[in-house]
Amino acid sequence: MDTFSAFSSIDYQSIRASTPAETAVKRLNGIGEVLSSLDISAIHSQHDMARALWTLDTADKCIRMILTEFRTERTKDVVREANSLIDLIEAARDEVTGHRDDGMVLS
Repeated sequence: MDTFSAFSSIDYQSIRASTPAETAVKRLNGIGEVLSSLDISAIHSQHDMARALWTLDTADKCIRMILTEFRTERTKDVVREANSLIDLIEAARDEVTGHRDDGMVLS
């Protein structure tokens, strides 16, 4: 599953951000890029599941830290990007834990 593919295209030509809000969006895009490599269909063991959940939890914490850091500079773009990622993380978490609930045998 490539849930986060929408966030995997970062504009490397414009690495420098001119405003704090642009910096926040770039950081959120970076989190999305990392998450785009998460392949839920490749979960075959308890270790794989734990690693996927750890990755999702870490990404969620990073997003919340960005929102806290840029709380005075928040724009609609920052909030929209953060909320979109948080929603996708929750959906991915549900899918990961669904592997366990579906009776999938994980070694």
